[in-house]
Amino acid sequence: MKWSVFTSIWKKTVQRAVTKLEDQEFDLVIIGGGIFAACAAWDASLRGLSVAIIEQEDFGSGSSANSLKFIHGGIRYLQHGDIIRLKSSCRERSAMLRIAPHLVSPLPVLIPTYGHGKSGKLFLGIGMYLYDLLTLGRNRGIRDSERHIPLTRFLNKKEVLLEYPDLDSNGLTGAALFSDAQMYNPLRLVLSFVKSAVDRGAVAANYVAAENFIRDGRRIVGVQARDRMTNKQLNIKARTVLNAAGPWSDRLLQQTMPDIEVQKNVYSRDACFLIKRRFSSPRAIAVQAQTKDPDALLSRPARHLFLVPWREYTLVGVWHVIYDKHPEQVDVDKEEIQSFIDEINWAYPSLKLMTKDVCMWNAGLVPFGDNDEGAKNLSYGKRSHFIDHKIEDDLDNLVTLIGVRYTTARGDSAKAINLICKKLGLKGRVAKTDSISVAGGDIADFESTVHKLYEEQALNLSEDCVRALVHNYGTEAGGIVALAQQDKPLAATLGDTQVLKAEVVNAVKNELAYNLTDVVFRRTDLASGSNPGKSVLKECAEIMSGLLNWDEQEINKQVDKVLQRFPAWNL
Repeated sequence: MKWSVFTSIWKKTVQRAVTKLEDQEFDLVIIGGGIFAACAAWDASLRGLSVAIIEQEDFGSGSSANSLKFIHGGIRYLQHGDIIRLKSSCRERSAMLRIAPHLVSPLPVLIPTYGHGKSGKLFLGIGMYLYDLLTLGRNRGIRDSERHIPLTRFLNKKEVLLEYPDLDSNGLTGAALFSDAQMYNPLRLVLSFVKSAVDRGAVAANYVAAENFIRDGRRIVGVQARDRMTNKQLNIKARTVLNAAGPWSDRLLQQTMPDIEVQKNVYSRDACFLIKRRFSSPRAIAVQAQTKDPDALLSRPARHLFLVPWREYTLVGVWHVIYDKHPEQVDVDKEEIQSFIDEINWAYPSLKLMTKDVCMWNAGLVPFGDNDEGAKNLSYGKRSHFIDHKIEDDLDNLVTLIGVRYTTARGDSAKAINLICKKLGLKGRVAKTDSISVAGGDIADFESTVHKLYEEQALNLSEDCVRALVHNYGTEAGGIVALAQQDKPLAATLGDTQVLKAEVVNAVKNELAYNLTDVVFRRTDLASGSNPGKSVLKECAEIMSGLLNWDEQEINKQVDKVLQRFPAWNL
């Protein structure tokens, strides 16, 4: 075997090191396990800080698990006149394409134009060309040319209808075609940042819940936590603490800090859904919805809804609603899905979607803008929330970061760590997180990497299977193949999916997976888009049972918990 391109996954395992949490005083303890917390852990580790990251559930199981899978380049901020945010978002998109090319790739988006005025090609074209001009350096440092973001171009009416023949052609004049970026697997991206931090010495533990802050007068000196797998209480000593638990952040403060005034943040439940239907076009399409953007200085007549190709599915969204319930109660019921379907069918009548077409919904909470009660045209959240509790509450060594979207996670986390370093007296330390590859991401040419692994493996794996492995594991995909090579039954796939049994074993042994939900939703592609079927889920659980000593009752319990995640009307 030749694994010159690939690293063995056994050399870069991530173990749940709960016992290490009480062995030392950390420079930084991070509460939360989403994309912002994971990026912060990686950044701080690169700067040489001793870091612990704890998450009450599994890494990536909260808001980070639910999105339209876009990495936005900031084009929407052009209509707000916010050039600073536009350029910042473009820089962050470029960074993700540089450091995680196996998990992030360009996504072409088609915006149909109708008639003249704000719906026409001239109005849109001026904006698009201005965006191209403002982002000329967007491909700097991206080694794989297939990960480059191309310039905007325009299609005529005939070209648009060749790709979307059932699109409303009345008044259609053509379309603008620009590119953003898409995540192949957002939760593998979160895990890649966690793994990268661990590679640099961080201690990572999922299923460890922060219950209180340890205080010495007006200073935070640690976190009181509980290992939810053993119910053991932990006292984790820390010089600084970053509260990056997303929509749980302010609730943690409210529950543990009765002597400070905690601002109640407003959150949007951002929702989208998947259908197991693909258009012939590889491009996403934007269609005008029934609401407007009240913050736009110059805008088309309505906001856009997107139909986005993702693997063998189409993602449809996004819908926003102000949400004031507990983050753990986030849900989307059948009636809401029906209202979403009604709007997308109104915007694109020939789709004729029905609730039975929906194979999964995604919904997560993100900070929202200021809106009047009952407003229809909602102002969205645009910036992450930073709180230096020394300034706000005279409580030192504690910083809160509540992130607004995947795109800004790396950059905003860097800002938070800048503040942490200032508190630690380490002002000069920087980390080149915009250019250093995350775990598995040191890839100069994705297609060549896929081809090389496909040619070198001796397991008769399909090219689609190998491609999925390289997407999810990057240069560490060779470790999965090596594991299957050592134990040939692990080279088999689960059901008619592309997921190898070896991936399940690897998830448990090396990637902190302790529940079936961890494996099927967040470590593999098994159930990331739809229900693979009860028999497949049980087969996966049985593999895990041999490693985690589950009995038949626990296997069935684990399977039932997974099934609860899928729309009840499709079970």
